[in-house]
Amino acid sequence: MNNKKEIRTLQNFIGGKWINAETNATFDDLNPLDDSLYIRAAKSSANDIHKAVAAAKATFPIYRNTLPKDRERWLLRIAEIMEARKADLVDCLIDEIGSPVQKALFEYDKGLTMVRAAAGLCRYMRGETIPSDAPGKFSMTIREPLGVVAIITPFNVPLIKNTRLVSNALAVGNTIVQLPSEMAPHLTVLFAEIVNEAGFMPGAYNVVTGNGHEIGDYLTGHKDVSFVSFTGSSVVGQHINEVCAKNKTPNTLELGGKNPTVILADVDLAQVVPLAARSIFMYAGQACIGSSRFYVERPIYNEFVKRFSMVASKLGMGDLRDPNTVIAPIISERQRARVKDHISDAVAKGATVAFGGGWVGNRCQPTLLTDVKEDMTVCKTETFGPITSIYPIDSYEEGLAKANDTEYGLSSAIFTKDIDRAFHFARNIGAGMCHINGMTIHDEAHVPFGGNGESGVGREGTDADMEAMTELKWVTVQL
Repeated sequence: MNNKKEIRTLQNFIGGKWINAETNATFDDLNPLDDSLYIRAAKSSANDIHKAVAAAKATFPIYRNTLPKDRERWLLRIAEIMEARKADLVDCLIDEIGSPVQKALFEYDKGLTMVRAAAGLCRYMRGETIPSDAPGKFSMTIREPLGVVAIITPFNVPLIKNTRLVSNALAVGNTIVQLPSEMAPHLTVLFAEIVNEAGFMPGAYNVVTGNGHEIGDYLTGHKDVSFVSFTGSSVVGQHINEVCAKNKTPNTLELGGKNPTVILADVDLAQVVPLAARSIFMYAGQACIGSSRFYVERPIYNEFVKRFSMVASKLGMGDLRDPNTVIAPIISERQRARVKDHISDAVAKGATVAFGGGWVGNRCQPTLLTDVKEDMTVCKTETFGPITSIYPIDSYEEGLAKANDTEYGLSSAIFTKDIDRAFHFARNIGAGMCHINGMTIHDEAHVPFGGNGESGVGREGTDADMEAMTELKWVTVQL
């Protein structure tokens, strides 16, 4: 009896059809838990990108004029099909990117919310009337879709990013070419199957898989692309920004973070410590909004480290389908090397490992570092792993200053019972998002999600995406 699992080969989705890459080339997508072959996907070239952009461009003049009630119905149909295919989506999140089941279920539920929220945008594309100084002149604005939107999505929350960015772009009348992370093509292909079944016209949504470093520039630099949305590293984001500048292509970049959490001495550690652990160890720290810096007032510093270490020691590292499992595998060998380098560099330069630092297969233990100095890589640079640094502070003012001592500016948090200091922090932290008595990890469909500095350009979310992915036209009528 042959129990060997058949390995599926994914195709591109262009113009409503499933087709191979022009060269018929494929690449391997590995299960990060054990680096076994999970699936094969089309390894696309520049010509595949051009075909997808051409399909989206040809469809745009028709799709932009679809009725709001039709786009609304198609989007809500996506949510219905997602509910029917919940098991497929959750299994993919577990096996393709190593999501523990609780994280996979969280992402699935959040994805449903993203799609349903996008459906409301179909009726929200509005202009306004404007007073005119000219006698008898009627002045107004109308809001119009931009055209072909290029969407490049990451591996860590592919369903959240797909549902938000794709749905919002479709809701306001744009057509799309998406390039998913080469580490998460299957999730996007599943989503493309769902979009296709929901009834969207051929060419409205196109997916091309491949290596971003090989074909990404052909998409972001394409003369027929009217907008670019990218989620990924700050280094790649800077490159995309430069590519877009050549064609004056507007873009939204959601990049990395070195997110601070300030904890003042008046808090209840029994409530704060579990939230602190979730804010960095969810999906093994592979989240741009994870809290990789904790600034704790000295009177509670030692007790915080002690309790944090105890919680970290109890985080499950078992079967990914066990609800008690928290720690995920690190996605790739390259990223594992980065995590190991950050730990070893810190230890070599005098940091103390309060807990963790070891590995179980491709999983790094939740790791707490103290005595971290500025010459250590982990101090200033995003690790994207289950590592956080804990620093003592002598005052709120010192905590705010150190929290702002970064080139990043994505998420932030403060825990305190002092409402004045809490709001002072919110007003003065140089981050795009701030959570008072809550984790740095938080997102909703309609909020302006994004950061400043090295953390990106622009914001995502229903209202923010409508503003970014449409443009206003001024119209006058002389009566």
